[in-house]
Amino acid sequence: MTLAVCADVGSTYTKVAVVDLAAGALVAAASAPTTVRSDVLHGLDAAIAAATTGLGGRDLPCYVCSSAGGGLRLAVIGYEPLVTAQAGRRVGLSAGAHVVHVAAGRLGAAQVSALRAARPDVVLLVGGTDGGDAETITHNATRLARARWRVPVVLAGNADVRDELAALLDAAGVPVTAADNVLPRIGVLAPAGARAAIRAVFLRHVIGGKRLSRGTRFARLVRAATPDAVLTGVEVLADTIGGDLAVVDVGGATTDVYSVLTPDERATGPGREVAGNLWRARTVEGDLGMRWSAPGVVRAAAEERLLTADEQEHLAAAAARRAADPAFLADDDAERDTDARIATLAATVALRRHARGAATGERAGRDLRDVRLIVGSGGVLRHAPTESAERILAAVLADHAGGWPLPRAARPVVDVDYVLAAGGLLAEEHPTAARALLRHHLCTD
Repeated sequence: MTLAVCADVGSTYTKVAVVDLAAGALVAAASAPTTVRSDVLHGLDAAIAAATTGLGGRDLPCYVCSSAGGGLRLAVIGYEPLVTAQAGRRVGLSAGAHVVHVAAGRLGAAQVSALRAARPDVVLLVGGTDGGDAETITHNATRLARARWRVPVVLAGNADVRDELAALLDAAGVPVTAADNVLPRIGVLAPAGARAAIRAVFLRHVIGGKRLSRGTRFARLVRAATPDAVLTGVEVLADTIGGDLAVVDVGGATTDVYSVLTPDERATGPGREVAGNLWRARTVEGDLGMRWSAPGVVRAAAEERLLTADEQEHLAAAAARRAADPAFLADDDAERDTDARIATLAATVALRRHARGAATGERAGRDLRDVRLIVGSGGVLRHAPTESAERILAAVLADHAGGWPLPRAARPVVDVDYVLAAGGLLAEEHPTAARALLRHHLCTD
């Protein structure tokens, strides 16, 4: 067998999968607590050792993604809020970033101060279609240069001034990476160049800058931010099944939703988005989670009228206990039922928001009616009894009061073996193995 190690270094746990590249099969898996308070390599090496016992782990190629230390914090600066800034925000989410700040128009002193206060790891500077407005992005690049900005900048705006502004920022000591315009024409969203540039900056600057490890080995191992790797895995899976799909990942602090839709006449029709359609998208709900953000789930569910007054009171107390002790483990049937209910609410609200388009900025929302497969992910689903996990996804698919059209014939499945991230990590160098791995574990019919 030709084996490879795929690892996701998360904020809480480090998960490792050993994959047979020839067969595209999962050989072994293990996890260990992420040792973010000392050196993340300790937890990574422990998880690899547990997964590769008897397999020669030290000699196997290793593919790693990471969201430790808070992942990738991105700020977006655009020309105006409803077009280029919104396009940049969507691209940032697709690149696996947590978008912590969005600004539009000409930066002044107050706007630069607000940008600093957001503490981004990377700034995505966009603005103007190719051949269109160049004044705003030129002003903003100049303002950053004069402000002695030192956070890496990805420049992905009007191509007519890209080289000139990249040289300006570089001369001022600003780490800058130039990429293709995210919005070359009105209604045309082109995320690939900026997504690749953000990934490169994440690997080159962010991983080392978070001081997660004392040496350089961890930075050499990491290939992507975890959400970026997962979205790549989702894209591979969508290509494998040949149709639309959605993924709901319920975590301790956030609930992420990924969807891949098939482009059609909606891209060019009279109701098209001026900021473009992102057919492969991700949204992050920072107020919906099983532990740190559990109180946010209860508040959001109440706002969505998913709770009675009595249930809201009960769940509010349970959520407060979980937020106060993020290491809390449900150790009896009642607490496990409560976890399942919080997970159901988090998944339901997150998918409502994703489908309505509020989180992606799409006025018409995302049309999920043709979704053929809905994948549940996150520890609460992976570790739950099969019937409990199935009930959670079934409740999401039966959410007729959400104000969005439900998938007409979606099959639910849980990523029990955590292969989406592994498939994404293997996609570039071992595409056949990535497809086989995802097909075997997530396409059971």
